[in-house]
Amino acid sequence: MLSSFVLFITKNMTTTFQLHPRLKEDCIAIGRFDLCQLLMMNDSQYPWFILVPEKADIREIYQLSKSERHTLTEESSYLAENLAVLYKADKMNIAAIGNLVPQLHIHHIVRYQSDKAWPAPVWGRFAAVPYTQQQIIDNIAQVKEQLRI
Repeated sequence: MLSSFVLFITKNMTTTFQLHPRLKEDCIAIGRFDLCQLLMMNDSQYPWFILVPEKADIREIYQLSKSERHTLTEESSYLAENLAVLYKADKMNIAAIGNLVPQLHIHHIVRYQSDKAWPAPVWGRFAAVPYTQQQIIDNIAQVKEQLRI
């Protein structure tokens, strides 16, 4: 009887959400929405932000519940619209790739026709150029004010 109880508990326990180590290493935490953490990629060449749903063991959008998918879409749209306004984007690149980092995360990259990778994707094109400490402080303040978070 006890073994059945342990099996039931094990099958029904959820894993605690933990941010992937690569995202911790490459990004700066800004804040959070209802579902997602908001991160800023530490690469000053592009205003580049990442939403990470705070759900354990999720690799794909379809693995979220219907209401979570709706929330993710709303948060992503809100972020993209506000970044486009704040940074006067020519184009917003939004993608969930996940080949190197399997944890579900959605990139929101502000693009300009004048940026050094245009019109190609930014992934793997150039080595990251980290922000200075003052740039981090300034960018986070601007984004938080624009997003009201």
